[in-house]
Amino acid sequence: MRAKEYRDLDATSLARLIKRGDVSPTEVTEAALVQLNSLEPSLNAFDSVDADGALRAAQQALWDLRAGRNVGPLHGVPISIKDLIDVRGLPARYGSLTLKDNVALADAPSVHRIRSAGAIIIGKTTTSEFGARGYTWSRLNGATRNPWALARSPGGSSGGAAASVAAGVTPFALGTDGGGSIRAPAALTGLFGIKATFGRVPVWPASATPMLSHVGPLARTLDDARLLLEVISGSDPRDQFSFLPSVDWQSDHEDLQELRVAFAPTMGYGRVDAPVASVVEAAVAALRAIFSNTELITTVCDEAAEIFATEFMAGCAARLGTFKHSSDGLDPVFRAGVEHFQANSAQQVAEALRRRYQIKDQLVALFEKYDLLITPTVPCVSWGIERGVPTGHEEAIAWSYFTYPFNLTGQPAGTLPCGLADGLPVGLQIVAPLCREDRLLKAMAAAAAVVSNDFGVSVELRASPAC
Repeated sequence: MRAKEYRDLDATSLARLIKRGDVSPTEVTEAALVQLNSLEPSLNAFDSVDADGALRAAQQALWDLRAGRNVGPLHGVPISIKDLIDVRGLPARYGSLTLKDNVALADAPSVHRIRSAGAIIIGKTTTSEFGARGYTWSRLNGATRNPWALARSPGGSSGGAAASVAAGVTPFALGTDGGGSIRAPAALTGLFGIKATFGRVPVWPASATPMLSHVGPLARTLDDARLLLEVISGSDPRDQFSFLPSVDWQSDHEDLQELRVAFAPTMGYGRVDAPVASVVEAAVAALRAIFSNTELITTVCDEAAEIFATEFMAGCAARLGTFKHSSDGLDPVFRAGVEHFQANSAQQVAEALRRRYQIKDQLVALFEKYDLLITPTVPCVSWGIERGVPTGHEEAIAWSYFTYPFNLTGQPAGTLPCGLADGLPVGLQIVAPLCREDRLLKAMAAAAAVVSNDFGVSVELRASPAC
């Protein structure tokens, strides 16, 4: 199978073809590595590549098929893993020069599960340092670029994962989301991304932000994202918060026409660029054909950026205390954020926690009135690679206005591509009540059938004259 033929297939189709014997796991893995080697100099999406390990795993997958052994739902399908998720024997640098020589001693639960399901891990993708920045740059790896336009960023902090998928290197990827780090890059690169209910997917070793972080899928199709989420979800004793069973998306038999849907174009405090707002409004208008009971609302909850930033940096400060490191190796912006948190008084931290509980109460009240919430995913399209913050949002404490609140509340949320603004992807976010991934996935599937999202990987890498 040639690289171009491979990249046009989703994971679900590849798994079916491999199981039937129409293509071999070795062919598919070799094609993924060819695509990676061809594009990586332009994209800079991978922290490390395990070509030898991937080819060995693919050969074993082929032998298992020939021996007639039972195989899992991801058998022989290549996947990439964000470098905040441990893969035994591979570097675990977490985007930081301070951990440039660190190697994972064991698989994270999600990695163990995708291996057991037959997936072939080809490498670790780039992230900002400890996932703390909303675009993918680090002193360790430099800048990762958006396959849609190489002069632009894929966002972050799962930007390497998003670039891997959007460029057709892998059909899906594992990322993490502590404030939008799956959903924002997915939106900026025309992908589907899902953050399940907090605790649905186990996180181990503990994240730098243990009460905010999630592991989840980025994929070119919703079917692939859903399949990967099913594989990785379910409790694990190493994560005390992972008490929920695996996702059962087929349990929802609700009539979508009867659902009460709120559309919040700004959530009451967000600033959305006009081209993005126009695309989102057109998508919501189209969705009224399936969500007939949709109401425009102006306010969702209080702005919680300071609360989010305080809790996020508290976790990062705690994580840094567990490693021997030189502060000289840290990203200066990241180090400044940690130092700003450390200057807070205990009372200021306690006040942030109290206000987090208020935000949760506000969202509980909202979802007593509505069954789903729709918002933009990101307030802008992909921005210039040289900038850490999108133009026009420099003064925001957290410009991810629409994503981070649902890390504070733990609710399931997903993004799907809904059109193009200025030739670049725009994402639509759907949020469901706690533990209602079934409703979220059904709503996303219905929405994906209505709005413009068939981008595939047909867009060739486009460098600006400045590149």
